[in-house]
Amino acid sequence: QVRLVESGGDSVQPGGSLRLSCAGSGVNFKIASMAWYRQAPGKERELVARIGAGGDTTYSDSVKGRFTISRDNARNTVFLQMRSLNPEDTATYYCNTLYYGNNFWGKGTLVTVSP
Repeated sequence: QVRLVESGGDSVQPGGSLRLSCAGSGVNFKIASMAWYRQAPGKERELVARIGAGGDTTYSDSVKGRFTISRDNARNTVFLQMRSLNPEDTATYYCNTLYYGNNFWGKGTLVTVSP
């Protein structure tokens, strides 16, 4: 059974930083592509960043240069380092993996950016 658990969400001021973590179980991290999505109130869920099994990364234009996705396969964990946060980054952030053709999601962690 695949389980993804996010942590690290918090309230920060504009310009601040946060690091989100996603701990996985039931999935072979060495072969899994992992991703972070986010959903702001009243908006659709959107892809933030993805990291392939080989470490290749992609980012949405809105976070490129500010966010960094990384993974620690030994700890079955994927991270999202977020810098220069602004109010538009306020959202619930979800960990995701497409594993053997099935989409799995965590329950999300809330990030709020406000003065």
